[in-house]
Amino acid sequence: MATMARTNTGLAYPDRFYAAASYAGFGGSPNSANKDVASKFSNEVALILYALYQQATVGPCNVPKPSPWSPVEQRKWKSWQQLGNMVSAEAMRLFVKILEEEDPGWYSRTSNSVESVRDVQMNHNSNGEPIIENGNSFAETKTISAENGSLMEAQDKDIVLEGLGPVVVYDQWVSPPIKGQRPKARYEHGAAVVQDKMYIYGGNHNGRYLSDLNVLDLRSWTWSKVEASIESKSEESPSPVNIAPCAGHSLIPWENKLLSIAGHTKDPSETIQIKAFDLQTGTWSILKTYGKAPVSRGGQSVTLVGSTLVIFGGQDAKRTLLNDLHILDLETMTWDDFDAVGVPPSPRSDHAAAVHAERYLLIFGGGSHATCFNDLHVLDLQAMEWSRPTQQGEIPSPRAGHAGVTVGENWFIVGGGDNKSGASETVVLNMSTLVWSVVTSVEGRVPLASEGLSLVVGSISGEDILVSFGGYNGRYNNEVNVLKPSHKSTLQSKIMEAPAPDSVSAVRNATNPTRDLESDFEVGQEGKIREIVVDNNDSERMKSKGEETSELIIATLKAEKEELESSLNKEKLQSLQLREELTQAETRNTDLYKELQSIRGQLAAEQSRCFKLEVDVAELRQKLQTMETLQKELELLQRQKAASEQASLNAKQRQGSGGVWGWLAGSPPQNADDA
Repeated sequence: MATMARTNTGLAYPDRFYAAASYAGFGGSPNSANKDVASKFSNEVALILYALYQQATVGPCNVPKPSPWSPVEQRKWKSWQQLGNMVSAEAMRLFVKILEEEDPGWYSRTSNSVESVRDVQMNHNSNGEPIIENGNSFAETKTISAENGSLMEAQDKDIVLEGLGPVVVYDQWVSPPIKGQRPKARYEHGAAVVQDKMYIYGGNHNGRYLSDLNVLDLRSWTWSKVEASIESKSEESPSPVNIAPCAGHSLIPWENKLLSIAGHTKDPSETIQIKAFDLQTGTWSILKTYGKAPVSRGGQSVTLVGSTLVIFGGQDAKRTLLNDLHILDLETMTWDDFDAVGVPPSPRSDHAAAVHAERYLLIFGGGSHATCFNDLHVLDLQAMEWSRPTQQGEIPSPRAGHAGVTVGENWFIVGGGDNKSGASETVVLNMSTLVWSVVTSVEGRVPLASEGLSLVVGSISGEDILVSFGGYNGRYNNEVNVLKPSHKSTLQSKIMEAPAPDSVSAVRNATNPTRDLESDFEVGQEGKIREIVVDNNDSERMKSKGEETSELIIATLKAEKEELESSLNKEKLQSLQLREELTQAETRNTDLYKELQSIRGQLAAEQSRCFKLEVDVAELRQKLQTMETLQKELELLQRQKAASEQASLNAKQRQGSGGVWGWLAGSPPQNADDA
């Protein structure tokens, strides 16, 4: 049965900002609980709020620097000046975000004067009826339901609806209102975000590999299926391209394509295949690679570092666990394998990997056939050396099949399990200090405590959100869950002030204001503000020391930035040269191949002619043998003829000799005819 209730419709910007500024003590509103900002917030937060208020209402800081005799005004000026050319709308949004993190209930306490309240009809059948406001339809945002039927209670924070995308409560998983036909439930799929759209490809459902491609619009939270086609022929082979269903692969966005790397298939190939989906043409193809490709596998980690893919571990088609390391240059599509020094991680699959400062590859967890791990290994990609640093904080339990993403220098890990139960906590590792902390936990058998789920980083109104999908925890899931990390959750791992191990450099990434607010308002480790009003002498020393530290850090970062840009330009130039050389080599190879084919044709003709000559020679040899036989017979006949003639001659001689003696004896001579 439907009942009537009063609900918060929420103020739009800039009204929401002015309400927040009035509540915080800016603008002199009589409804403010306390006009003294310093009494409500810590000194550091007060400085940040002041700077954002000035940036939103006045604009970039163009006023002269205050006198050194006014240290408080100097700090306020410096905090404002560090915002640079941040636009007014962004400053308003960040002001409200920080206030919500510091005082989650501020909005409800100012509702009497700044909030419009209206009656809406609430339907308690939990069907997610849309709320109609100003002609726009907004679906209700639901919290995650545990298996025992109890709801995970959210903290006292407002859920603000902007457009069709909910900005969810901080540090809590919620289930957004989903539209469209959901994909088939699955795990071990690939996921990637391109322009506010999350793509899901492949996976495993009931032991069957999938090949469908689905997309979730993170603005409207609407699912749709991508009707992809397959190239009939590739550039290298005239035979049709076969895009086989797969699971345990990795999906990486690169330029205008989605790259599907490796994965288990029904009929595995000998080596890793790189499949590419062109987002413009909507076609699948198989990319040609050079060099020695790694053996086919699934459950590996694939990390994008610049323009290269770093591939580690996994399990091959014979269920042999691997711990080899391979690199694929995406510009030349050339494979290379490395033998790093040090002790590598033991062979494993279904682990998580991340890169820090474009130099350090971190490997966490994973499993073998007998056990799961919670060890952390670091590979220095410049020195190519493995190390196993000491972890600090709340170290996660052993797990495999988990998923991880990075936001600034923080690495969020979700899900996974140890073949007995799923991991219920969402944890974060500060990659500079290697300190673990727990962001939140779930209860019951929910999709977030699953193996083989996916996790990506999206954005709503400029704020980072974590989006999970799918997984397996005794049943296959196709649920979508969202978490918006707060400013506190990304900084709480820094509370333990411990030096970073030697194996991990404490390099601070230059991130945008929505990812790491601390970088926008950094005043130096030695110059943290403890009070707004302090003694002039103490503040002078703190100011001087903080400025020196900040200037030193800025100079160091600028030098490193210039060095990195120079190295990057050199690498790009070298890459272009190599690409030209590769093109020339391919051209020479084509010419040589054509010449080889011509020579092969000439050789075949010569071989045919030689064969005919051999036949002729054999015939001549046979004739020669016949002639030799005839010669011998002729010689025999000639000898017989000579013998016959000699015998005839002898007979004539004897005949002549008998006539003389007969005459002497008185015998008459015979006529020649008688003889």
